[in-house]
Amino acid sequence: MPGRLGPVTVVVVGAGPVGATAALLLARRGIDVLVLDRHRAAYPQPRAVHLDDESLRVLQAAGVADAFTSVSRPMAGLRLLDGAHRTLVEFGRGAGEHGWPQASMFNQPDLEAVLRTALAAEPRVRLRGGVEVTGLHRDGPVRLTLRNRDTGAEEELVADAVLGCDGAHSTVRRLIGSWMRDLGPAERWLVVDLHADAPLAGWPGVSQVCDPVRPATFMPITGSRYRAEFRLAAGETAADLDLPALLDRFGAASCTVTRAAEYTFAARVADRWRRGRVLLCGDAAHLTPPFIGQGLGLGLRDVHQLCWKLAAVLAGADDALLDTHQAERAPHARSLIRLAVLLGRLMTGGGDRAALLRRIVLAGVRRLPRLAAFAAASRTPPLRPGPLVRRSRWAVGSPVGGLLPQPPIEGGGRLDDILGNGWVALTGGAPVPPDWPGRRLRVGTDVVSPGLARWLGNRAVLVRPDRIVAAVARRGGGRLTSVSS
Repeated sequence: MPGRLGPVTVVVVGAGPVGATAALLLARRGIDVLVLDRHRAAYPQPRAVHLDDESLRVLQAAGVADAFTSVSRPMAGLRLLDGAHRTLVEFGRGAGEHGWPQASMFNQPDLEAVLRTALAAEPRVRLRGGVEVTGLHRDGPVRLTLRNRDTGAEEELVADAVLGCDGAHSTVRRLIGSWMRDLGPAERWLVVDLHADAPLAGWPGVSQVCDPVRPATFMPITGSRYRAEFRLAAGETAADLDLPALLDRFGAASCTVTRAAEYTFAARVADRWRRGRVLLCGDAAHLTPPFIGQGLGLGLRDVHQLCWKLAAVLAGADDALLDTHQAERAPHARSLIRLAVLLGRLMTGGGDRAALLRRIVLAGVRRLPRLAAFAAASRTPPLRPGPLVRRSRWAVGSPVGGLLPQPPIEGGGRLDDILGNGWVALTGGAPVPPDWPGRRLRVGTDVVSPGLARWLGNRAVLVRPDRIVAAVARRGGGRLTSVSS
C-alpha cells in the first residue's frame, strides 16, 4: 500500500528556485509540503542571473526577499551596442514601483542557498534529494512512484496535489502527456562565466552587442563574477571561437574562465499544464530566450499565482479554480516569450542593411523620452480577462490584470505584508461593492501611502492574494461585476 504523507500534503517535484519558492508559499498557507529532487545538493553552476521587481514581490511573499538583496545587486541598465561596440541606446534601471530595484543581478547558487536555508527553517517543508519520480496515477488522490537513485529501491506515496517544477526536461510533464510547442527557432549560444581579480572598467550594466555577425552579451553579476555570451553560427562549435579576443573587446581578457557551456535558447510553451491535481510550473511549462531576462521570473510568477488557488482548493474550493492556472499563465508566458524572440531578432538578426536600420530606429528611440521610458520599464503584460480578471478587452489603461504597485508606506513596512495572504478591497473614496470578498482597507486611513493614494485616485480595487488587481469600481459610475472568492 502506498504511504500517505499527511492530512493535506503537496509534493513539489524539483528543488530549484521555482520549486523551493512554491514550497515556501504553500507552507505559509498552512500546507505541508514534500520537495523531491533528483540531486542531493543544489546545482552548483550559475544559470539564471537576473530578476525584475515584480519577481521580487514573489520572493517577498515567500519571506526571502531581504535575504536575496544581501546576495544580489541592482542592475544599472541595458546598453545596446553596434558591431564596433559604439552605444546605440541606453535604458537605465532604478527604483521600481514595486518597492524593489527594477532589475537585480545575482548568482543562482547564492539564491538557491538562501532558499534552502529558508526551507530548512520551515517546519511544514521536508526536502528529499536523490529520488526521482517514475510514475503518477491521478485517479483520486495522486499516487506517485519514486525510485531511490542510489539503491534503485521503489516506493509509492499518496499526495493531495503535485507541482511539476522539474525543469526543461520535466518528468512530470511527460507523465501527464504534455508536449512543448515551439514559438520560435532555437539558437545556440556559448555562455562563459568569468572571475575578475579586480573590478573591470566600463559600463556597470548589461551590454548587448547588436551585431548580426557575432551577437554577444556581457554583464557584471555580483562581486568578482561576470558573464559573456556569444551566439554560435550554424555548424560552429565553441572550439572554433577565439575566446580571448572576444573577451578582450569587453576589457575582460584578464579574467579567469570558470565555466564555458553551450546552451540552446529555445522558445516553447507546454500544451497542457494540468491533469487533475498535477500542475506544471517554471521551465517544465515554458522556455524563453534570455533577451528580456524573464526565464526565472516567469516561473516565480507561475507559483505565486497558483499556490493561493491550490490552497483554496485543498481547503474545499471547487477544483475548477485550478483551470485558471493555464488559462492565465500560458497566454502571459507566450506574450513574454514572443517578445523575447522578437527583440532577439531586432537586436541581433539580419545583415548589413538590418544593422543600418537598427541604428536609425534606435537613434529615434533615444530622442523620444516617452518611448525610451516605455522600453526601460520592467512592467509585464496584464493577465487576460477571465473569471478572476474582470476587465473588458477594450479597457485600455485599466489596472485590472496587472500587479498592484507597492509604493512606500508611512511608518515603514511594505504594502504586501500589510495586506496579508487573502483578498483585499482597497478604496480611495469610492464605495466598495458589497459582494467583493476579503478585507476592506481605506487608503489614507488604514494604509497611509501618498504614492498609493495617487495611483488609486477615487477608485476602489479588488486585489487577489497574489496582488493582481481583479476588478475596479469608480465613484459615481456603475461598478464592475464582482469576482467570486
